[in-house]
Amino acid sequence: MGDKIADVVVHIDETLTTDQLNSLVGAIRGLDGVVSAGTQDRPHLVTVAYNPDNVNSKAILERVKSEGCHAELIGI
Repeated sequence: MGDKIADVVVHIDETLTTDQLNSLVGAIRGLDGVVSAGTQDRPHLVTVAYNPDNVNSKAILERVKSEGCHAELIGI
């Protein structure tokens, strides 16, 4: 049986520059268990696919906040 995959959308309150957004997405991707993260041309929304056996949505949100952003989770 394959790995479990969960999805969450993180809403970023601030308007980030492209470089800031790329840095933030890279920080999220650096978490163990994150499969993918990206904005798909929606700069306030970051979609994250992750393995819940390795990381949870709270840890993802905390990583975003540790990068200096105000944010909240939107489940999908």
